Amino acid sequence: MTEIGAPNRRATTFIGGNGGEWAVVSQRALLGPPIAAVSRVAMIFGSTPGDCRDAAWILRGVATNDRYTTREEKHSLVEKQVPIGRPEATRAALILLRKNADWWAMPQDERRAVLEEQSHHIAIGLRYLPAVARRLLHCRDLESEAPFDFLGFLDFAPADEVAFEDMLGQLRSTKEWSYMEREIDIRLVKPDR
Repeated sequence: MTEIGAPNRRATTFIGGNGGEWAVVSQRALLGPPIAAVSRVAMIFGSTPGDCRDAAWILRGVATNDRYTTREEKHSLVEKQVPIGRPEATRAALILLRKNADWWAMPQDERRAVLEEQSHHIAIGLRYLPAVARRLLHCRDLESEAPFDFLGFLDFAPADEVAFEDMLGQLRSTKEWSYMEREIDIRLVKPDR
């Protein structure tokens, strides 16, 4: 039993500002308005720390049930994926996404058809596991007026950066991406300590 007030272990908070373990290499608004530029990003699992006064922005998301995967796809993902935070994964991307009203007006089976049958989102991602680890977080489940629907955090070793770019290019050329109304791409590096 979970005790009342215990942190939600499926929740992740990203805090943009001057502190955090990730240094920002670039921050680009590809669609829609930008967010405040920051030099560092902290990634906090569970609850948000109490003092975030110096933060330029705070984004929260939660890992939810798999909405679009079949049993076979889920099995393949679990079998191949690795957790984020591996020591060699010193490069990352935080990708902030908001889909348009047309996407959300479709029933789930139609969104699934666009996501996989037409765009092959899951199949593309599977080809790059385990080199690229990912954590997809949903924001709409936390706030009705969240600025983003999804926060994608993907990390990889420097040697896998070209593969990551190839994967992202493939995803951005799909029909699914035609439903994006806002996308911000924040590239991160974990400096040597």
